[in-house]
Amino acid sequence: MPSFDIVSEVNKVELKNAIDQSNKEIANRFDFKGSDARIEQAELVLTLYADDEFKLNQVADVLLTKCGKRGVDARLFDTKQIEKIGGTKVKQPIHVKVGIEQEKAKSIVRIIKDSKMKVQASIQGSAVRVSGAKKDDLQAAIQLVRTSVTDIPLQFQNFRD
Repeated sequence: MPSFDIVSEVNKVELKNAIDQSNKEIANRFDFKGSDARIEQAELVLTLYADDEFKLNQVADVLLTKCGKRGVDARLFDTKQIEKIGGTKVKQPIHVKVGIEQEKAKSIVRIIKDSKMKVQASIQGSAVRVSGAKKDDLQAAIQLVRTSVTDIPLQFQNFRD
């Protein structure tokens, strides 16, 4: 029976490249000369450092621009509160969301079931598996999910015939 998985993942290589490019640009920009502005990555947690909140916003803007150029969706970022780390220096953690949350997965399954398509949807951990008798039904399900779910980036993987 043909099936595919709906997942929400980040391309870790492209994210790393975007961070490296951002750090290079920050190091070369005139308005950051002599400042301690940088981006550090620890697995799926990014930490932005800067001398003050204005420069921190500039660092975040550079990061989002580089991520957009590298194809990393900004909807994956969960930005936390700005923290003071001494004097005027500040940092801001950004968590990268991976996987579909349980509530969102339930709503995707509900959308597919309410459409009365001849496909079955089931939650498989942090992914949603959709299976059906015909490829055309699966492609229609992909189109339905693409138009219905816009708040998180989705990928359609593991297509089996």
